[in-house]
Amino acid sequence: MLFPYKIILNSEIDTLKTAEEFSKVLKNGDIVALNGNLGTGKTFFVKGVAKQFNITNVNSPTFAIVYEYKGDRKIYHFDFYRIKKIEELYDIGIEEYFNDDEAIVFIEWAELMIEILPKKYYLIKINLLENNKREIEITKHE
Repeated sequence: MLFPYKIILNSEIDTLKTAEEFSKVLKNGDIVALNGNLGTGKTFFVKGVAKQFNITNVNSPTFAIVYEYKGDRKIYHFDFYRIKKIEELYDIGIEEYFNDDEAIVFIEWAELMIEILPKKYYLIKINLLENNKREIEITKHE
């Protein structure tokens, strides 16, 4: 997978295939920011990546703010949707999660607190198109 990467997805199967392909470039210490409106498939995409690491119980962390999953890799899965102030993230130790070189960090609704992201991260934008299709654009920020 080369970046920037852009594709139109016609089905959930296409989404899972793209998530599988993306999982192959990820390494421990990576941070992945996901942006898109409600219902565009952010959590579904994370589930698709997690499946490649033998993690099957992925849920949206909207109310918990963060979930930790362990399989072949460790994943921290954040949702910034309910975060109102950046201090809330520091209170839960966001920097420790970002500095964990043994895990991959996924952040849904990252655009709400974009200033907290480190300089290196992947950005996944998901847009809902007509006929339930989706456009995914993945960029790498360094």
